[in-house]
Amino acid sequence: MNLVYLGTSEFAAGVLRAIGEGPYRPALVVTRPDARQGRGRKVAPPPVALAARELDIDLDQPESVNDPQAVARIAAVQADAVVLCAFGALVKEPLLSDHEILNIHPSLLPRWRGAAPVERAIMAGDVQTGVSIMRLVAALDAGPVYAQGTEPIVPTDTYGSLAPRLQDLSVDLLERVLDDRPQPVGQPDEGVTYAEKITAEDRTLDLTRPAVENERIVRALHPHIGARIALDDGSFLGVQEARVSDDGTTLELLTVQPSGGRPMPYADYLRGR
Repeated sequence: MNLVYLGTSEFAAGVLRAIGEGPYRPALVVTRPDARQGRGRKVAPPPVALAARELDIDLDQPESVNDPQAVARIAAVQADAVVLCAFGALVKEPLLSDHEILNIHPSLLPRWRGAAPVERAIMAGDVQTGVSIMRLVAALDAGPVYAQGTEPIVPTDTYGSLAPRLQDLSVDLLERVLDDRPQPVGQPDEGVTYAEKITAEDRTLDLTRPAVENERIVRALHPHIGARIALDDGSFLGVQEARVSDDGTTLELLTVQPSGGRPMPYADYLRGR
């Protein structure tokens, strides 16, 4: 089977590594151009580009996947399926009409359409999430669904513990859809929520809020983004681990990271201060 894979993020790279060693190994991977990343703002390839090179799969990094050259390169593969996962850029015509694009989305659609479904599910206190394989359409994550699978969110889950389980579920569902080619079913109008992109404000804990809400933010953003507390001098203290006190009233910091420093127990940070 000829497969084209569109993806960018670490989550998408994990899915690519899993399918890249099996019968659904893509013939072409399309991702976004190298960009400045991290604190040093050095130009680096997106995670999916690194994964494609590790797997020795043909790679394309167009400025836009909708450019005629990129569209032509995808068409040249004569793909049996085009799979998209956390691509992070808008796919337009003629790609939407030329191909049946299977979009891997880590939520139980229509809940948590948008950019940060895993983080928003944890932040909201959801007790379960999952993965939906849907057909990509012009409206945001609104296409009909081929298959869904559920995954519990346990009280200790962080993004780092939940995302790998959702990657495994994504691969299982994708292989089932590619094998069976079920007819997709339209999403209901009820229950639509949106998982907006995580902003700097989302990362910054508001200590006037209930402790349980802040604790969920810490877990939702660990380890890839990181929660933080604004300090009086204008700097930020990163918060990697925290818990709610036994009486439910206080956020107890466990592991923190000073600006420009390394992670450390909060008790050590206090002694250093």
